[in-house]
This record gives sequence, structure tokens and C-alpha cells, in this order.
Amino acid sequence: MPTIRSGEANIYYEVGGDGSAVVFAHGAGGNRLSWWQQTPFFERHHRVIRFDHRSFGRSICAAENFHPKHFAGDLLAILDAEGIDRAALVCQSMGGWTGLRAAIESPQRVTCLVLCDTPGGLVSPPILEAAAAVGRRAADEGIRGNAALAPDFPARQPALAHLYDQIAALNTGFDPSTLSRMFDEHGRIEPERLEGYRVPTLVIAGEHDQLFSAAALRDVATVIPNAEFREFPGSGHSVYFEAAAEFNEAVSEFIGRATAS
Repeated sequence: MPTIRSGEANIYYEVGGDGSAVVFAHGAGGNRLSWWQQTPFFERHHRVIRFDHRSFGRSICAAENFHPKHFAGDLLAILDAEGIDRAALVCQSMGGWTGLRAAIESPQRVTCLVLCDTPGGLVSPPILEAAAAVGRRAADEGIRGNAALAPDFPARQPALAHLYDQIAALNTGFDPSTLSRMFDEHGRIEPERLEGYRVPTLVIAGEHDQLFSAAALRDVATVIPNAEFREFPGSGHSVYFEAAAEFNEAVSEFIGRATAS
């Protein structure tokens, strides 16, 4: 599968299926493999692109060159390499920094945006408080599944909780302390940057998200012009992983509506 050069990073990605393009951007607890429950579902009707963010999985990047300000450029480099003019973006947690920045800076390349359990870099007092806690936890404990799942999920689904941690463990090139850059002056997105924003956007939240609360993400949805909001009962920070069937149907329906209009 292809690897492209984007700035100071080598970005690995995979492509499958046919139809309109959908790109999946993972969070800090995952990599392209995180989307194993989405890939076969969406490849039935779409050209699906999954990639490893810089420093994750098989993408190589020095720690000093890891910063969310580069994420949108990495994504666009993949689209250019594959000859894709426009794509729907489905972005989990850290991946929201990729998707929202791309939608703001290159809206002509984005058919619609799904922000899953993420503020995408938008700032508010509750989000900044949550971000500080995430940074401290990552620096102390690394990236583990317990905080990214509903509190009762490991007991209900021990095999899946184990798989979540095993996928995260493949990110041997990632330094968790660099997550502190997500909300620095170059990582955050101030609400005024959304003036004139017209990309159809869906914000998804888990009822029991231990990292970014559903209430905080509902506020994020009110800041993004004409954004839709959907909360998934019983799920934590990883709705795509915990409630995959419901997530897939909801995202597919939204993409269908957004691209038909």
C-alpha cells in the first residue's frame, strides 16, 4: 500500500472500494486499523481511505515535527496522490483536528465532515479544561483504552477492550507527551475562523465520554454553523468502536444526505 511524503513525514495509507470518497481519520488511541468495523461496511458503496497520522502506525515522523497544524496538509497530500477532488471526512478525536482544519482551509475538497467525539480544535472553557486533563493523563499513562471507552465497556466487552489496547500498542513511534500541542496557539481553532463556514457537519458524542463530555460537544455543535448533533446512549469516547453498527448507519445516512444536496 502507498506511502507519500508530506513535509517532514512519511504518511502511510490504504484504499479500497469504489464510489464517492470517504476518508477516516483516527484518534490518538488508534491508527488506520481502528476502522476495522467501518471499512467493510463503507467499501460497499464508497472508495474508502484509511491512513496513519504522522508518528502513528506505519507513518514516520520525528517527534519535533508532530503537530496538528500539519494534519490537513497530510490529508490533502493523500487526496492529491489518489486523484481525489472531494471527499467526505469521518474524524475521531485527534482526527478532528485534521478534518475541521481541512474543511475551513480547503472547503472545496470536503463534501461533508463528521466530528466523532471531538471538538476538532475549537476552544471553549469546558473543552480546554478537558484537554488539559487529557494531556496530563497521556503523559502519565500513555494512550490506553479504559479512558476512551464507556466505564462499563471493558466488563461488557472484554475482548473488544483488549483489542482496543492492542491496536494502540502498535503506535511505537508516537510520543504521548506531544499531545499537549493540540491546543497550543497553532493547534487551536478560534470560533471566528468559522465565519462563512458551509461544509455540512455532524458532531457525534458518546453519553459517557470520559474525555470530552457530551455536553461540551453539544456546545461545539452550536458554534459550527448549521451543524447537526447526535448523542449515542451507553457509549464512551469511541462511539465508532463501541456501537459500530449504529454509528455506521448514522454516518452513512448523513453522508448520503450531505452529498445529495
